[in-house]
Amino acid sequence: MTTHVSDANFGEEVLSSKEPVLVDFWAEWCGPCRAIAPVLEELSSELQGKVKIVKLNVDENPSTTVKYGVRSIPTMILYKNGEAVDMKIGAGTPKAGLSKWLTSYAASNAA
Repeated sequence: MTTHVSDANFGEEVLSSKEPVLVDFWAEWCGPCRAIAPVLEELSSELQGKVKIVKLNVDENPSTTVKYGVRSIPTMILYKNGEAVDMKIGAGTPKAGLSKWLTSYAASNAA
């Protein structure tokens, strides 16, 4: 259940979110981006209510992409309380590793 965000709604959907938000910076032409998309969809369902997972197309949203220094895709940046707190670049992390990474932030959010 990933949703798409844009330059226009990034502040509202990501920076103002009460829960941690993983932003997947991606593009249609990016093979590794397409490869990791099903994993992010599964994690979005499994972690619903704990971590929000959204996608931002870098070709359509250059302002946010440049603002956060994204130079390679896929780049996943985790935001908490309106701040970028962690980042993973590339699609090499297996689902279990991504789940553990996200769950650690969700757990610290509940405390």
